[in-house]
Amino acid sequence: MKFSTSLKKNEDFRRVYKTGKSYANQFLVLYVAENHLPENRLGISVSKKVGNSVVRHHLCRLVRESYRLHEGMFNSGLDMVVLCRVSASTATYADVEKSLMHLAKLHKILINKED
Repeated sequence: MKFSTSLKKNEDFRRVYKTGKSYANQFLVLYVAENHLPENRLGISVSKKVGNSVVRHHLCRLVRESYRLHEGMFNSGLDMVVLCRVSASTATYADVEKSLMHLAKLHKILINKED
């Protein structure tokens, strides 16, 4: 099983925004950039516009969990930043999971199993 870490430093987030490619859907925006490491790093950003700290933290957990459960399907060596949109404040886990996997397909960062 792969192991991924979190993106924590502001400079890492800025690098992904600047050099990465982004796709968006109703609930999420996903930026992806290569990191030349054997692991993936995931950063999650939720603006204060989305809601109070409880709502923002809840969304963070939903995104992190949906990534964790599908981690084996992602290519290695990527830095990913997930931005939660305001509409995500009412999203269920299933919505967030579906959104994340949809964006991953658009980025073509999933390991081909049956494609």
